[in-house]
Amino acid sequence: MNFSISKLNFSPSITLFIIGIVALLTIGSLCFLAWKRSKRRKRTGMLEGLRFFISLIIVLMLWKPEWITITYPEDKQEIGIIWDASGSMETNDMILPKWMDENSKVSTRAEFVKKTLSAEFWKKLEDNGKVSVFNQNFSSLPANITPEEKAKRGSDINTPLVNLIKEHDNLKAVILISDGDHNLNRINGKPNAPTHAAQQLLINRTPLYTVPVGAKKSLPDLDLTSLSAPDFGIVGEYVQIPFSIKSSMDKDIATTITIKDDKGSKPKTKNITLPSNKTYRGSILWQLKKEGSSTLKLSFPVSRGELIATNNSQDFVIGAKKESIKALVIETRPRWEYRFIRNALSRDAGVDLDCLLLHPKHGKGDGPDYIQEFPEKLEDLQKYDVIFLGDVGVGKDQLTTEQANLLAGLVTEQASGIVFIPGPKGNQLTLKDTKLEPIIPIIFDEAKPKGHGSETPAALYLTGKGKTSLLTLLGKDEAENPKIWKNLPGFYWSAAVKKTKAGSTTLATHATRKNSYGALPLLVTKQAGSGKALFLGHDSAWRWRKGVEDLYHFRFWKNVARWMSYQRNMAAGERIRLYRTPDRPKPGDYVSLNANAFDSNGAPLTKGNVEIEIIAPDNTKKTIIMDRSEGNWGAFSGGFDVDQIGEWKVSAGIEGDKDAKKVTTSIIALGQQIEKIGKPANTELLNEMSRITKGQLITPEELNNITKLIDALPAKSPLQSRTPLWAHIALLITLIVLLALFWIGRKLNGTF
Repeated sequence: MNFSISKLNFSPSITLFIIGIVALLTIGSLCFLAWKRSKRRKRTGMLEGLRFFISLIIVLMLWKPEWITITYPEDKQEIGIIWDASGSMETNDMILPKWMDENSKVSTRAEFVKKTLSAEFWKKLEDNGKVSVFNQNFSSLPANITPEEKAKRGSDINTPLVNLIKEHDNLKAVILISDGDHNLNRINGKPNAPTHAAQQLLINRTPLYTVPVGAKKSLPDLDLTSLSAPDFGIVGEYVQIPFSIKSSMDKDIATTITIKDDKGSKPKTKNITLPSNKTYRGSILWQLKKEGSSTLKLSFPVSRGELIATNNSQDFVIGAKKESIKALVIETRPRWEYRFIRNALSRDAGVDLDCLLLHPKHGKGDGPDYIQEFPEKLEDLQKYDVIFLGDVGVGKDQLTTEQANLLAGLVTEQASGIVFIPGPKGNQLTLKDTKLEPIIPIIFDEAKPKGHGSETPAALYLTGKGKTSLLTLLGKDEAENPKIWKNLPGFYWSAAVKKTKAGSTTLATHATRKNSYGALPLLVTKQAGSGKALFLGHDSAWRWRKGVEDLYHFRFWKNVARWMSYQRNMAAGERIRLYRTPDRPKPGDYVSLNANAFDSNGAPLTKGNVEIEIIAPDNTKKTIIMDRSEGNWGAFSGGFDVDQIGEWKVSAGIEGDKDAKKVTTSIIALGQQIEKIGKPANTELLNEMSRITKGQLITPEELNNITKLIDALPAKSPLQSRTPLWAHIALLITLIVLLALFWIGRKLNGTF
């Protein structure tokens, strides 16, 4: 039951109310009898009155009293009309409703909004001056904005609605006219969902009426949505530039991708076919011919029927530099594959080669490029960018467990690469109890440690990933590559592989041999900590020299060496090596930074920290101290959020060490224009916002009848706030004080 006394409202159950009344009557009777019998009636009367008063408070509090405050708005009710002025409103896909244009001609979304705001029916909402109607835009662009600044601007539906609630406390309704293209989902690292504003409107009891502007289907367009070029490449080598193109055309489109630089080099082209209403993902190769940075442009022509030409190209910067890769080849018996790998790497001008031959009968190899002992010191081992591990395992006259673990640490902590090339002796199976085991991309079939032999040559079959990988590029371009692989001489022996491990990428499989998991994977890559691992499951790549000398064999291992060492050479100095993921971040991405630092003797840094200074494109600066990884590898990690398009300058130094020269690199944050023309109206978002606020989505055809909907809204009741007195701290304090007074009074009454 509920009852009120002035601004006090009580809500006890009937049982509790009756118990309270009975308790008060009983206590009141007992108090009266005590007063009647007392010889000190004045003092006893005061004490019994206090007793009854305390009992009354307790009973009333059990009835849950609340103090009600009613606030009547002093201003008259308001109706807010907020309209979208962002760049996407320039899309020319709005069919004007009949009430606006008898011919229903097509106009821009912005033009529809302009004509809507000047319509006469808005005056009816004012209800003869009883309601104030106002309008304001959001996400508009300044008059003299540069193309670079315009690319960074997006549309934000949430913030203007939240601000509207804060600035106006007597809103009758809000009308939102927009295409629903909300693309600023995070601002200053915090979520910025439009449904948050809808929840606030619901709390404020203000319905939201949304008017979707624009077509439900994208305009016919080909959009270069992403481009992921590497940060740098090696002079004279090819770099692979992946890209994605989204098609909203009604038919397949044959087009030509063109890439050219600002140095006047001959453009490179590639013919592709874009499937209808799908996203095409491909790549194109570009050869870096000169040292230094250059600006490249990837583009494709405007196709017939395509209405938007501004998103058919993108510029990016790529660096080219000469490189010296430090490689270590470890093998037991000098089989043919080892000999030809050694010869190929020693002839590569970009590779500084060391070989460690652990022959079980003839001892260690000797001569040019040979070392006699495994580099036990970390300062000696850390200099290697790539390790080629042949038919080598843990055992007598081979590696020790400690040495195998050091190789694993070099890969995972210092971003080196390791290439596993097993052999018929099956020695690599003995690595399973070392830290190298998790790094190997495959699981060996231990039932066949010596692998599979064949009397006839078998071939490698490239997978989908293998056909587009830079590692498997043996020709001058991707077009001739499948033919080259098809005609490569085969192999007679291959490792017994059960399956690949999670996170691995299979580039090639055995063309004919299969097991319960499918075709045997023989060319597999895997990310291993901050480094990379590659597994080649046969030892006959040297046979690719047949008829072409070392053309394909040399090119394959050259690709491997550079792919393995890419991250370690992103930004390398004498005392610090800095690398990151991803190469080309976009606004909203998190850039993961890793660093290796060394002391003045070249050993991994064990004391001190690596300090990173980051300068954003708007010249704001911040400094972070990287976290030290476990172990003695001098490995550090950290990162930052990219929230701007443009060049981010990152420098790394050893904190407090002035002798350690800083390493500086630039990170180019790519970004297309956030606000795009041609996208369909997001009617689903607008409808959801209206539903949350108990409003309604109104089509442009029905907009001229909006006054009937808003006039039918019930009058907004005054705001009512309730303060629960029964749970207030002041009540507890009051009861304690009164009980203390009652106890003291009883003691005094008995002594006088």
